[in-house]
Amino acid sequence: MTQPTRIALITGGSRGLGRSMAEGLAAHRVDVLFTWNSAEAEAAAVVKQLEGLGRKAVALQLDVRQTSAYPSFVEKVRGVLQRLGRTNLDILVNNAGTGSHAPFAEATEAQFDEMVNVHLKSTFFLSQKLLPVLADGGRILNVSSGLARFAMPGSSVYATMKGGVETLTRYMARELAGRQIAVNVVAPGAIATDFGGGRVRDDAQVNKMVASLTAMGRAGLPEDIGPAVAALVSPELRWMTGQRIELSGGMLL
Repeated sequence: MTQPTRIALITGGSRGLGRSMAEGLAAHRVDVLFTWNSAEAEAAAVVKQLEGLGRKAVALQLDVRQTSAYPSFVEKVRGVLQRLGRTNLDILVNNAGTGSHAPFAEATEAQFDEMVNVHLKSTFFLSQKLLPVLADGGRILNVSSGLARFAMPGSSVYATMKGGVETLTRYMARELAGRQIAVNVVAPGAIATDFGGGRVRDDAQVNKMVASLTAMGRAGLPEDIGPAVAALVSPELRWMTGQRIELSGGMLL
């Protein structure tokens, strides 16, 4: 018997890891809604790519920092689902994020508040607002970082938010279990994307340093993450919830 097509929503899906996640899910026959903030052209290119894979894809603009926009965003999601002949999402991936680099002694309150809004507050409240359109038995995958486990100078603000996301994940898993919604958190290591100004990708010295600290002997690539995310939200892993899965190639073991 043919299984119904699943549908996912990824925040921050127009570039970097979010784009790789969208590609990975599409390769597993999942239709994809994803958000973009400022990269409209890139978002359009992702839609075209996913449709070329035979999937349905829709890009929706959202600045995750603006919690006041969440109710209208949820209504947009409902409208898209209706056009696709669906009433619910099966998968939510809270991926949207930006970097912050400053020594602890110099980090500002403005930097701290920005990271709260982008990473922690958005994961909490957008997930909350989307609960009515998330199917019973659905999946939520939050995104943390290897920096929540190991410490790199200059990352205290960013890593603090990711530590909060990991704690939040366990509470979500416990409190949403009555609806059979599994909630887990994935923690990528240093990945060669444009994140944080593209330091891991574009700075040969930084890339070499990351490789030297990684058991697999290289920095991560976006294609290391997308297929893994697709696997983590697959039906076969329905019994896994409240877990942290690090995808770092064994960085700083």
